[in-house]
Amino acid sequence: MVRPIATAQSNPKTKTSPEVAVEEEIDKPWRLILYNDEIHTFEEVIMQLQKALSCSLEKAEELTITVHTKGKAVVYEGSFEECFKRNSVLQEIQLITEIKG
Repeated sequence: MVRPIATAQSNPKTKTSPEVAVEEEIDKPWRLILYNDEIHTFEEVIMQLQKALSCSLEKAEELTITVHTKGKAVVYEGSFEECFKRNSVLQEIQLITEIKG
């Protein structure tokens, strides 16, 4: 019989059921990533970020500059449903996005 290897985060005396593992996966924070493109202006991206995230002009500008300089940025983190809602708004003007969990 093979014994499971204990890690720093697991207790060898505690068993984790598959249901608990699935719940933990669902509860993980999801991230909405916005990618840079050569189509949209800074102003278009800033306005759409403000609309999608209900954030300040300063925050939208900061995110837009990060996307422009680094090629991408996490613009929102939360539940899948909330990421999906915000993603829909960003995609209204065909911004390139991805939701990762």
